[in-house]
Amino acid sequence: MEVTLYNSWGNGSAMRVSPVGFAYHDWETVLEKAKQSAEVTHNHIEGIKGAQATAAAIFLAKTGQNKSTIKTRIEQTFGYNLSTPLDEIRPTYFFDVSCQGSVPQSIIAFLESDNYEDAIRNAISLGGDSDTMACITGGIAEAFYGEIPIFIKRQVFDILPHSLSEITHQFIEKYIR
Repeated sequence: MEVTLYNSWGNGSAMRVSPVGFAYHDWETVLEKAKQSAEVTHNHIEGIKGAQATAAAIFLAKTGQNKSTIKTRIEQTFGYNLSTPLDEIRPTYFFDVSCQGSVPQSIIAFLESDNYEDAIRNAISLGGDSDTMACITGGIAEAFYGEIPIFIKRQVFDILPHSLSEITHQFIEKYIR
């Protein structure tokens, strides 16, 4: 099979990879499946790395690792600097669709949070590609804090088409509960 090299490093690969972190049960498989997920549309090394870092953070969170361990493993494995506080990022942050310019910030938004909603608010507070960043942060936060608050879930399921709602419920039952 011939592979097309389109070299996308965009954060879409990290935005859609959350299910991989939930569905697989060992580090190596999570990284491989995240790579496969990314390569479909984002086969630049940074696009793959962003997807892998996101899935890995979710995997670590769902397996009970604390924030310090998650931070250290992600920094060591992917070379991201996760030490800059959000208060220092906010004043100069701009719209950046690259994995290297949004995945570390999304992980920091989780690391500085106190609960699921706080994590999402942190990601959005940065501005930029905030919907994508909230998606990246949200996957990690759900894995770490447990279930998404009911008032948020109700709102989402009220607007999702029935077919997507069914798929989501099936995934939750199989991989998250």
